[in-house]
Amino acid sequence: MRFWIILLSVVAAVGVAARLAFAGPVPEVGTTAPDFSLASEDGTPVSLKDYRSKWVVLYFYPKDFTSGCTIEAHNFQRDQDQYAKKNAVVIGVSVDSADSHKKFCAREGLNFKLLADTDHKVSSEYGSVMNFGVTQIAARHTFIIDPEGKIVRAYTSVDPNKHSEEVLAALGDLQKK
Repeated sequence: MRFWIILLSVVAAVGVAARLAFAGPVPEVGTTAPDFSLASEDGTPVSLKDYRSKWVVLYFYPKDFTSGCTIEAHNFQRDQDQYAKKNAVVIGVSVDSADSHKKFCAREGLNFKLLADTDHKVSSEYGSVMNFGVTQIAARHTFIIDPEGKIVRAYTSVDPNKHSEEVLAALGDLQKK
C-alpha cells in the first residue's frame, strides 16, 4: 500500500512540474505583448504585428463548440460594432485546428478571427495553458493590447457571460487616459 501512495505522489509531482514547465507565466501589464503568427479559421496566417495602430482584445478559450466558449464568442460577436467604434479588434485563440474554427465560425455566425494554436506555443507564451484530463487546452484568459503593442490589461478570471461588457468598459477607461 505504501508503495502505491509513494508512486502516486511521484506521478502527481511530475505532472505538476511538467505542466508548470510547459506554460510560461502570464505576461505582465506594461510589457510588450509576445508576437506570434498563427493560422486563422480560413487558413491564412495572422500576426499580432498586423494590428499595430489598433487596440487588440486577445482572448484565449478552451474549446470550440462548448457552452462557455460559445457564450463568450457570441457576446464578442454581438458587440463587434462597439469594438470597431473603439478602434479595437477581437482575436480568439484556442488549441483547436483551423478547420474546427472554420466550422465553429460558420455554425455560430462569427466574423472575427479565431486562431489555431495547435502546438500550444502561443498559449504557453501568454501563460494560458491548462491541463484538462490527459490533454492540454487554452485557459480562459484575455489580454488588452494597446496600439503600440503593450499589454495594458490582463484577465485570468473570466465569466464568459459578461466578459465582453467588462472588456468594452475597460477599453473605454483605457482610451480616456
